[in-house]
Amino acid sequence: MISRRDFLQVSMAASAIVGASGFGNWSRLAAQQALTQDQLLQFDTFGNVSLIHVTDIHAQLKPIYFREPSVNIGVGENRGAVPHVTGADFRKLYGIDDGSPSHYALSSGDFSSLAKAYGRVGGLDRVATVVNAIRADRPDALLLDGGDTWHGSYTCHHTEGQDMVNVMNGLKPDAMTFHWEFTLGSARVQEIVEGLPFAALGQNIFDAEWDEPAELFPPYKFFERGGVKIAVIGQAFPYMPIANPGWMFPEYSFGIRDENMQAMVDEVRAQGAECVVCLSHNGFDVDKSMASKVTGIDVILSGHTHDALPEPVLVGETIIVASGSNGKFVSRVDLDIQNGRMMGFRHKLIPIFSDVIEPDAEMTALIDEQRAPFKAELEEVIGQTDSLLYRRGNFNGTWDDLICDALLSEREADIAMSPGVRWGPSLIPGDDITREDIWNVTSMSYGKAYRSEMTGEFIKVILEDVADNIFNPDPYYQQGGDMVRIGGMGYRIDVRKPQGERITDMVLLKTGEAIDPAKNYVVAGWASVNEGTEGPQIWDVVEAHIKKLGTVSLKPNDSVTVVGA
Repeated sequence: MISRRDFLQVSMAASAIVGASGFGNWSRLAAQQALTQDQLLQFDTFGNVSLIHVTDIHAQLKPIYFREPSVNIGVGENRGAVPHVTGADFRKLYGIDDGSPSHYALSSGDFSSLAKAYGRVGGLDRVATVVNAIRADRPDALLLDGGDTWHGSYTCHHTEGQDMVNVMNGLKPDAMTFHWEFTLGSARVQEIVEGLPFAALGQNIFDAEWDEPAELFPPYKFFERGGVKIAVIGQAFPYMPIANPGWMFPEYSFGIRDENMQAMVDEVRAQGAECVVCLSHNGFDVDKSMASKVTGIDVILSGHTHDALPEPVLVGETIIVASGSNGKFVSRVDLDIQNGRMMGFRHKLIPIFSDVIEPDAEMTALIDEQRAPFKAELEEVIGQTDSLLYRRGNFNGTWDDLICDALLSEREADIAMSPGVRWGPSLIPGDDITREDIWNVTSMSYGKAYRSEMTGEFIKVILEDVADNIFNPDPYYQQGGDMVRIGGMGYRIDVRKPQGERITDMVLLKTGEAIDPAKNYVVAGWASVNEGTEGPQIWDVVEAHIKKLGTVSLKPNDSVTVVGA
């Protein structure tokens, strides 16, 4: 047996591919034009098992811009730990040069100018090229999809996920797990899953009535690769009925289910598993916590929180790999498995620079086939932007500022609320805003824009509840995305305080008056989890607003004061 100390030493040594950032030689190149596909894909094949990980694609078939967050606050034990390090601090931590390709890929600073220099990222035809190259080097590599795949675009919405199913089938993954897929409704999910040519896994997906594992979603699947018996255990998003409308999938219950995860690990080990991989949609901090509680997992492939880390994080003898989102990255992990023990690993987070990586012709044709019936609608220009439009950040993103402005204007509201979801590509100044762009940040199956009256006291309750979902020191109670975005109102938040005491100094911006707990305010929002919500669809609200503006120019948003971060 290898000791934990020796394991850490050999693992860290094995993972130290050229360049501290984990990207290899290309991380030091000064200009995109100097990059080659061979440099991006270079990998010193290691050990006897290869894993390929993609996650949180959110139905992005074509190349996009995607800005990483400039603010990602960690609390409790995760304060100051990755992935809660951003900007210049992140680049310093990983030895990334300013202005380099890895600066552009992994960091938010100077994004607009770097985007013009390096171009778009992603595109599943480019992802196919990377996957095919890895398979050429390691023919029995496992391709694993972390979920949030059948959601997030105009074509995905209008085909009820079929466009993504068709394209992902072309990639030939070996297994996937789930989150937003369930918002297609349980009947549609069942229809798709029953026809999948690969495993649909979720050890924590249970039958709600009988509180037993759901038959449609096996907890694990075995694979024989590189002479090694590998068990892949699926971990779906634990908080489905909290974060998304439970009435859309009433047959199922979720949860982290640590005890069942441990039982599954013990079960597969008893059946001869020499390597145990958890394909997870927990979110990174939850995965770290789970790894500290559940023994016997070799690798956790992490999803949900959209983190992109150039090196895995070790918790005990478990390595946790974060592969970003929106098709922007592919992770390759090589493992050396000997006598049922992982003796070391090598890892590379591969950025999908769409101008560098040659698209796979068959996949391009398949993607274009999915989009062809909707081409005119997708490409219609609604307006232009003079501002960088992005979503990520704990408290505000400019896309959500724009959505809140649309809600305030089109729904004649005092206050607007936009959910703190992490998905949605970016646009850089000077870009046209097409209908596809609007849908990329609003598409969902419960997108109606409500208008209602709320007391100041109730608004505070909402903010406090969402804040606790993000800033509770125990990751197992972090059940949300980012903070709900607010338009028309400012507030102060102290992330160190307990629930009920974080939010103060709530102000109505148009008058400068303090929010009165007893007074009613007209509030417009969207993505309510309540069944029967009434109102126009949010994409129509935003489109109407942009058409009136012509050109979007957003002022800096300083309406939220953050302390304790």
